[in-house]
Amino acid sequence: MPRAVAVVIFPGFQLLDAAGPVSAFEIAERFRPGSYDLAPVAPDGGPVESSSGLTLSARPLDGAPVDTVVVSGGDIGGAMPEARRIVDWLRSAPARRVASVCSGAFLLAEAGLLDGRRATTHWDSTDHFARRYPRVTLDAERIFIRDGDVWTSAGITAGIDLALAMIEDDHGPALARRVAQQLVVHQRRPGGQSQFSALVELGGRTGRFAGLIDWMRDHLAEPLTVERLADHAAMSPRNFARAFTVETGTTPARAVERLRLEMARTAVETTPAPLDRIAETTGFGDPGRMRRAFLRAFGQPPGSLRRAARR
Repeated sequence: MPRAVAVVIFPGFQLLDAAGPVSAFEIAERFRPGSYDLAPVAPDGGPVESSSGLTLSARPLDGAPVDTVVVSGGDIGGAMPEARRIVDWLRSAPARRVASVCSGAFLLAEAGLLDGRRATTHWDSTDHFARRYPRVTLDAERIFIRDGDVWTSAGITAGIDLALAMIEDDHGPALARRVAQQLVVHQRRPGGQSQFSALVELGGRTGRFAGLIDWMRDHLAEPLTVERLADHAAMSPRNFARAFTVETGTTPARAVERLRLEMARTAVETTPAPLDRIAETTGFGDPGRMRRAFLRAFGQPPGSLRRAARR
């Protein structure tokens, strides 16, 4: 019997928050008929306009049992009457598991479904989320988090990662891998991968440190202490560390490691270079240190990622 997946939308929802997971489940159904039965749902049903102006046709919320509920994000403040009805529905939704994409986590939290649980949401909403829902253990660095039967994911494309993880949980890694290949995405980025890498790449929320990030990337093989980075930014180490963390959401030391990880992973997956050489040129120094960093960030050692990339 197909697993019924209800994707919750509302006026002003982010189209890709819904379309990303829907596409993953739809392709899984194509490869394994009878796997999933998909339906967008909304408080009143009918056509629902997204933030882009495009619309999806939805079924009304009701008490019919479903296997999986996925709540999309978007302009929740602009859809407050509908949002309240969604929250009320979520409190008693007859589902095996519940998930959110991006700011959809606010609706799960408002319904009390995240109390005492670990969760994540889009990096730009983390400060507000943490203040509003102190009973939730917010882990803002994660792309997605599973805590029991409740799943949350970070911004927009992370909903695809979440859906692939659910497909793997339901039907095994082989089907998830086929779906990922069809979508032309990585075969499920590990949930522990940081969503702050993109923010660091931009130089922070305002781009203040964009030049510094470029410089860091060009000097990864060298020692990059806080003092050296602060000197390049023409700031005192204390003021630099504070300002950098506020701008990027991570410390200078962790940003350096993230940049090294990204460069090292690219080299591991796309070149035949020996791992010790990659460790040296990306600033890890030795393969053992690089391996430990890969396990923390990606949940897999460099060798496993290299083998997976060659399949």
